[in-house]
Amino acid sequence: MSRIKILSEMLSNKIAAGEVVERPASVVKELVENAIDADSSRITIEVKKGGKSLIRVSDNGVGMDRDDSLLALERFATSKVYDEQGLFSIATLGFRGEALPSIASVSDMEIITKATGADVGTRIVVKGGQIKEVSDVGAANGTMITVNHLFYNTPARRKFLKTDQTEMGHISETVTRTVLALPSIHFRFSHNGRDLGNWSPTEHCLHRITEVMKEDVGVHLREVAYGDGHIRIHGFAGSPEITRTTSRGQYIYVNGRFVRDPVIRHAVMEGYAGRLVRGQFPVAVLFLTLPFDEVDVNVHPTKNTVRFKAPRHVHEVIATGIARTMRSVGRPLLVRGPAVASIRRRPAYRVAPEISATGEPKAVFRQESVMASSESEPMLWEKDRTAFASMRVIGQLLNSYIVCESEDGLVLVDQHAAHERVLFESMKAAYEQSGIAVQGNLIPEKLELTHREAGILDSLIENLRKMGLEIEHFGGTTYLIRAVPSIVGDKSVKPLIMNIIDKAAEIGFATDFRGEAADECLMLMACHGAIRANRRLSEDEMKTLLKQMDRLEDPAHCPHGRPTVIRRSVKHIEKDFKRIV
Repeated sequence: MSRIKILSEMLSNKIAAGEVVERPASVVKELVENAIDADSSRITIEVKKGGKSLIRVSDNGVGMDRDDSLLALERFATSKVYDEQGLFSIATLGFRGEALPSIASVSDMEIITKATGADVGTRIVVKGGQIKEVSDVGAANGTMITVNHLFYNTPARRKFLKTDQTEMGHISETVTRTVLALPSIHFRFSHNGRDLGNWSPTEHCLHRITEVMKEDVGVHLREVAYGDGHIRIHGFAGSPEITRTTSRGQYIYVNGRFVRDPVIRHAVMEGYAGRLVRGQFPVAVLFLTLPFDEVDVNVHPTKNTVRFKAPRHVHEVIATGIARTMRSVGRPLLVRGPAVASIRRRPAYRVAPEISATGEPKAVFRQESVMASSESEPMLWEKDRTAFASMRVIGQLLNSYIVCESEDGLVLVDQHAAHERVLFESMKAAYEQSGIAVQGNLIPEKLELTHREAGILDSLIENLRKMGLEIEHFGGTTYLIRAVPSIVGDKSVKPLIMNIIDKAAEIGFATDFRGEAADECLMLMACHGAIRANRRLSEDEMKTLLKQMDRLEDPAHCPHGRPTVIRRSVKHIEKDFKRIV
């Protein structure tokens, strides 16, 4: 008896669904791309319960007649690729023939469609991949596809779906990517009957970008326009003033298709060379155009990955275009010399002891002048360690590193990394004991978010309040920041909150805020409040920081694991100078 068998069409469709339909957001992506390819000028996206209960995409495109709508449910049936040559010069968004039959195989689907000029429309009901009903129906021009009970007949896959909020976050990101790329199309988007977005068509790409990503980002965007031969990059890149801790703020399109490509990602960072601190990622909405036959989009079922015929040329065009734009913005942030000298008496932050109701000292934060005398400098906790404080301060290197002489030789201290560790340990002690001290904003700072960002922040608000960030929902996707941790001082906390949201999206701690998740937030806060590189410090400031390092549990590393100290022994120095063999 043969061990090799041909799979049934139903099972084949379910396997294909595993490639194309990873989660509700995948369904939204496939259906919206088909609506776009149908020359629609208006697309409506309705979702319930994070897409698990219902996904409906309606458009006013060309629609289908009865024969075409039935054929669209067959595997490998498509209106977009007819031969091998077409497969390698694809100009449409959706082209793989698995999408509709694969989605239909793991859901209850209804298709209502009417071709332009037809007298009546067609209604098709599909349950678990089997066509149950085909009938004529009165309908407007275009297509409406409704997907109910996704994965109802594959319980193992449904079990691996996340919470409604998490799945909705992925859907919102999918919609955002699409809406940004097509400002000429009117999009409406709702969840559980509540409108989340209504983006009217516009001729100006920047208007759509500002509307979607909010004005706080829009004011920092700079136009990019550069081409070399048949490859062109255009769009908008954020000034180095606005950054993220991940690359999620980058929306890159190749011939109108959103992609995540390592060549492009590296080229974007290359364009910002010398302008960003390590670990920061710029915000950008960029469109790369090149001949369709010079890019292969048929690399992965999700169509988010591409392969270029000339990757080096693509890299050069993107990096050069961004670099030219950034040069017009101004000088690099990571400059050296007098230009970065700090203003005297700028505020600094240190730990001040306070007695609790039980008579034990507890850690809180006070903003004080950096000119405070060393005699009054408090300790994080009492320990008889003076290794750092006993060193002689020689000066500062590049306004970033404290140069010291110890009994053993030369010591360099990274001022930002060291202060970051000081703030992190003191904040963690306060968070675990008495709570982090806050200072209220006389005028609340307004924060505008995208729908996905707002959903993440909603789940974090109560936990962030315990960390000194008091944020209030103002309406829609707008929030008010009413109080901040005292260590932040007069700095804007918008970048901090955006970094926390990005980190939550990256590692998924929105619903579990314990242990590592809390530490991640405290690390971001410490980094935000710490002394920056390229800042000139007074001798008193340097000595104060060294004293604080003596009270740390781990003074040798910043919270992210980078070293705070580099030592060079006298023996090694003398050996370098050939004074000893």
